[in-house]
Amino acid sequence: MSSKTTRATGTTWTDTLRALPWIGPAILLIATIVLFPAVLMAYNSTRDISRVGVDSGSLGLENYQQLLEMPVFTGVVLRTVIWVTVVVAVTMVISLALANLLNKAFPGRQLLRMIVIIPWASSVIMTTTVIYYGLEPNYGIIQRFFADLGFLSQPDFGFTKTMPWAFIVAIAIAVFVSLPFTTYTLLAGLQGVGKDVLEAARLDGASGWKTYFHVILPQLKPALAVATIINIINVYNNFPILSVITGALSGYGADTTTTLMFKILRNMGDPGLASALSVVNLFIVIAVIACYIKIVKPMKGVDE
Repeated sequence: MSSKTTRATGTTWTDTLRALPWIGPAILLIATIVLFPAVLMAYNSTRDISRVGVDSGSLGLENYQQLLEMPVFTGVVLRTVIWVTVVVAVTMVISLALANLLNKAFPGRQLLRMIVIIPWASSVIMTTTVIYYGLEPNYGIIQRFFADLGFLSQPDFGFTKTMPWAFIVAIAIAVFVSLPFTTYTLLAGLQGVGKDVLEAARLDGASGWKTYFHVILPQLKPALAVATIINIINVYNNFPILSVITGALSGYGADTTTTLMFKILRNMGDPGLASALSVVNLFIVIAVIACYIKIVKPMKGVDE
């Protein structure tokens, strides 16, 4: 190893040690609330744990085998992928349109920006519950509204009682509550686009559409990447919506995604099997994010 390389390595370690008092608490917090539970979850997924928490020994991969052999597992995974893909895609498209609107100067812009925050400031369970009861047959206010407009002959349609309507309602709610964060993330990205760059594009004779797709969107890649990845994680783990919409409807066949699996495991009371499902969920969301980064390459060309 050359002396230059040795000095560089020594400098790197010195800088790391100097930064440790500042980053140490964050590392400790991550290790305590993220890494340790994840390792414990993976360990429990291979154990025979009773309903009351007594560990009777190792089962190897039997919990995973039992999970995969469940008749509903394939359909649940498929619907979960559809759930995440549709919600994230629709959220990104609508949020991008809203961000572009809110980035323009017009009367009432500040008020509209505040209104957009409301779904984010409200409780997800509260929002979902209000919509759920609003769609209840015969007495739901949303049902009555649709009937008054002529969309329904009678206000007794089971929006939350059958597939695919319960699935569609859950998707619509998930998009609604995901819009504020995504919109403001993209709005921050838009406001970071330099005016000199836009002026240069205008002087070069670029049209509005060319400027947007060839100048603005490429500079939005970091914001788009952050918003997409966080939305994938949030939507995948957004069980309150699905729990409220389909939580008491197993008799109607309205169960949709992995909430059905958790309901089954809750009734079984098997912590080892539940841990196995959690590990599978973790790998699924990691795989989805990895595929997104591999296919879309969100950071490609950002620094070019």
